[in-house]
Amino acid sequence: MTPITNPEPTTYTIDATNRSLGRVASEAAHALLGKRSALMMKNRTHPIIVTIENAKKLHLTSQRMKGKIYLRYTGYPGGQRATRMDEMIAKKGIEEVVRITVDGMIPRNRLRKPRMKNLIIKA
Repeated sequence: MTPITNPEPTTYTIDATNRSLGRVASEAAHALLGKRSALMMKNRTHPIIVTIENAKKLHLTSQRMKGKIYLRYTGYPGGQRATRMDEMIAKKGIEEVVRITVDGMIPRNRLRKPRMKNLIIKA
């Protein structure tokens, strides 16, 4: 049996200029999961840092900006809140929209938070 070694930290940079949100997010999620690494293990996080640059230059259509709705629940009866994408960008910035999109592509398990900490988004 081969001993488990700590791999070297790897940095991936993704340029989001004139690319769609889903394409950029899926590429980032693919790298965060370690699928680009030769030492991929599903039960461990890898020291992979993914940087998305030029997030403000993403190609977002006006139909998507008005049609995409983000839902959240406060925990109280009648506490479901809906926010459109253009409202979310105005309130929290494009970085939060990209972060939510990538977060939705990571499996829901204990490794989700450590993987998402390795995502850096620059406007």
